Amino acid sequence: MHHSLLIVLSLLMVASLATGEEPDSGPKSAEAIARETRPSLVTITHESRRGQGGEGSGFFVSPGLIATNLHVIQEARPIHVTTSDGRELTVTAVHASDRKLDLALVEVAEEDVPALPLGDSSALPDGLSVVAMGNPQGFEFSVVEGIISATRDFDGVSMIQLAIPIEPGNSGGPLLDRHGKVIGIPSMKSQLTDNIGFAMPVNAVKLLLEKPNPIPIDRWVTVGRLSPHKWQPVQEGARWRQRAGTITVRGQGKGFGGRALCLFQRRPNEGPYEVAVKVKLDAESGAAGLVFASDGGDRHYGFYPSGGNLRLTHFAGPDVFSWNILFDQEVASYQKGEWNLLHMVVDETTLTGYVNGVECVRLEHDVRRGGQVGLCKFRETEASFQAFRLQEAGETLPADVALREELAAAVNAWVTQGNEHSRNLLEKHPVPAQALLVQRAQALEKQASDLRAWSLALHQQHVCQRMATLLSEKGDAEIDLFHAGLLIAKLSLPELDVDAYREELESMAEDVREDLPEEATALQRLEKVSDYLFRELGFHGSRLDYYTPENSYLSAVLDDREGIPITLSVLYMELAHRVGVTGVVGIPLPGHFMVQCQSADEEDDHFLIDAFDSGKRISQEEAADLAWATARVMLEDAHLEPASKREILVRMLRNLIGIDLGSAEPTRALPRLDLLLTIAPEEASERLSRALLRYQANASEKALEDLTWILERQPEGIHLGRVEELDRRIRASLE
Repeated sequence: MHHSLLIVLSLLMVASLATGEEPDSGPKSAEAIARETRPSLVTITHESRRGQGGEGSGFFVSPGLIATNLHVIQEARPIHVTTSDGRELTVTAVHASDRKLDLALVEVAEEDVPALPLGDSSALPDGLSVVAMGNPQGFEFSVVEGIISATRDFDGVSMIQLAIPIEPGNSGGPLLDRHGKVIGIPSMKSQLTDNIGFAMPVNAVKLLLEKPNPIPIDRWVTVGRLSPHKWQPVQEGARWRQRAGTITVRGQGKGFGGRALCLFQRRPNEGPYEVAVKVKLDAESGAAGLVFASDGGDRHYGFYPSGGNLRLTHFAGPDVFSWNILFDQEVASYQKGEWNLLHMVVDETTLTGYVNGVECVRLEHDVRRGGQVGLCKFRETEASFQAFRLQEAGETLPADVALREELAAAVNAWVTQGNEHSRNLLEKHPVPAQALLVQRAQALEKQASDLRAWSLALHQQHVCQRMATLLSEKGDAEIDLFHAGLLIAKLSLPELDVDAYREELESMAEDVREDLPEEATALQRLEKVSDYLFRELGFHGSRLDYYTPENSYLSAVLDDREGIPITLSVLYMELAHRVGVTGVVGIPLPGHFMVQCQSADEEDDHFLIDAFDSGKRISQEEAADLAWATARVMLEDAHLEPASKREILVRMLRNLIGIDLGSAEPTRALPRLDLLLTIAPEEASERLSRALLRYQANASEKALEDLTWILERQPEGIHLGRVEELDRRIRASLE
């Protein structure tokens, strides 16, 4: 018997080795679990709208597949994954995600990282000893012990309650039992105490593994994504992004010399053409600028600053042996460290290059014509581009050389002599004048503060004038709400290209129209708009960054595909209008703006649409619940009356003004108040707010203008006694 037992044990051991299984050695110490687990852990960061975003944890569940929380990677954000030994992995897709479960599976190209074994979370006993691994407060790959204290239900989702401190950075890491098997993913901490947290059971991860919904990373990442209708990056390695009309590029391309191209998708016609762009380098040792006559690969021309010089080159192939420098000299008109306008004229025999309106190179070169135009960068350069333009023969680029020279002379005359005629000329051309004034301010440090203030005032005055012109003597139906909303953004973003975003919306409308039947009903058109915006393009409501000003800028909503109810509703209404739907209006619910369809060709002609919730149709009862949940207001019939377009613009500005007034610098609200009162000059409460802020900003005479307006009209809802007292105090201070 003893001999037979040894044989049986030997056979069992052989079978175990053959299947890759090991006999359970019993509970492990936290130290042993940490040591065995760490190679499978990763740190995950996502980029926010302003750069570096949040940090969390994740772990491999199979080759090339990482489990984490959805809130760790954020919807539509660029994702960066780093292993415990410091390697940055290549993210290729979001393999699966579930918003309700707050879970995601991230796919990476590398498959050489070991995966952690998954346990069973169907029957976890209270008091079970557990270990959590993660990156709390930025301390990478930390370990903490605790116990399971209960199982709780949150909105129909069962979660594991932990007697364990959960900190930012723990989210997405593994929760392991004492045998080293994953039983959950820590997701959130209690708001009542630091020593209670909650984890999503691992069996929910298994559901995602069984039924993935993969999205390639180039479709997932929409924050700052270049429009594929306009731009196509060529070489791998460089990261091209766009915000508020500015294209930025980082990282080294894989072409010769770290070369990376981004080609404009509209090709120039046969014959002469001109191409121009404003460029700014992070360091003058870099190189970035225009590319033209490109074959989409290694053959093209380049015109760009490099090492402080201006360089014109011809690339005939992939390496240094096919590279020919045609011009490389220091140029007096080039402003180091500043925005510079590069302008290239291409005709049948001659290439002519300008920098800031001054010709710097002209030569005959007929090796190659045709092809594409666009942007280029080399080495580790970080560069920014603005105002890219391609013009055909016979047209004139926006940067008129003669006008620029006249404005430059006017700046000099005003700064040195105070010439009033020069000032009048500059005020007639506020946009190019602004750039010239800023450049001169940097050269004349003593006068820099005054010049910058004047430049900004010109810009803000110009935006208010454009808004007044846009709304002037127009009925509500005739107002271009999208254009007006872009002007709200431009007030804070002087470099924003309004026309570029208007063109982008028209391009989106064309995409929708192409997929509609000729006799489509209003409902069919709205359903297509919803499908296009929220499912195809990934527009979504902002939840973690709700109160950031970008959510009230239509340009940023278009760039990042993320916004708040009113901006997403404006985008929805304007797109619906452009694809032929009439009767789509804004409904100003308390705390939550919505869209309503009042189309005459639908039986159900007054349904509500929640653009913040992916275009979901909302009943009046659900709207009442939402008004109570968000604003603690009982819904009344008046709340369901459509808002005029002017009222919508005022509401958008009030959101931004509220953010400014709650900041450390409330006077930042002054330009927005100016714009609001341009739209709605009878708003007495905003006029009083402007008077108070003007007084705080030492603009007492302007404050008196607003106070006088109030005292003359005596509007309801204003404490006139306090206004009179403030008026007397300011007048006394000026005597």
